[in-house]
Amino acid sequence: MSASSHLVFNVTIGKQKPENIINRTAYCPFCHRDALEDIIERRGPIWLIKNKYPVLEATLQTVLIETEDCNSELSLYPKDHLYSVIRFGVEKWLEMTASGQFASVLFYKNHGPCSGGTIRHPHMQIVGLETVNYLEHVQADHFIGQLIDTCKSVEFNLSTQPRVGFFEFNVLLGDLADLDCMADYIQIAAHYILHSFHRACKSYNLFFYQYAGKIIVKIIPRFVSSPLFIGYSIPQIANEERAKEVITQIKERYL
Repeated sequence: MSASSHLVFNVTIGKQKPENIINRTAYCPFCHRDALEDIIERRGPIWLIKNKYPVLEATLQTVLIETEDCNSELSLYPKDHLYSVIRFGVEKWLEMTASGQFASVLFYKNHGPCSGGTIRHPHMQIVGLETVNYLEHVQADHFIGQLIDTCKSVEFNLSTQPRVGFFEFNVLLGDLADLDCMADYIQIAAHYILHSFHRACKSYNLFFYQYAGKIIVKIIPRFVSSPLFIGYSIPQIANEERAKEVITQIKERYL
């Protein structure tokens, strides 16, 4: 396996990172905007900044602060703000990708204690990778699923061959003009995961991909990872009856 298949995590920098997802009384750097440095762009309450703690070597790490409200969350945003956040993030992600400076560019969001994040304040991350191409780990069947709904060039489905396992929602966009439809489906999936999916689920991830001429977002509820996936990379899928139940609930509650 080539060295470019792995990212190097700088543990020394990692130890300095603040954490307030578990320790909710800890200092939130994104609430103190006057103290923020390396600001790349501001668009109202949405800011793009360089990550103060660049733990990943051979990368450019940026943070998209979604809102001034530390206690808000993407699933609760008014539509106009939701659309602004998604448009801004996708625009900057595509700009960094088109720059040609990186092997690939990641665009993702962590929310909740099982998501891998450390800051509660709503934010996303756009990370340029100098040597790793994330597409080498992506397959077409990761985005195939049972149809939930469509809107213009956008498809919303429940994955039948998930990357990690069990339940993964996919939103596939064919035309950038329909980005707001994609945003609506992302918000529906996030809200369902946090409020209706499972009483113990308080975390999710969003992962954006450019693949096969489409922009695709995978929304994954997060629990403690399955040992079968960690040890053997074997994903599991939920039984058909439960999958149909989830699709029916989303249609009835949101569509």
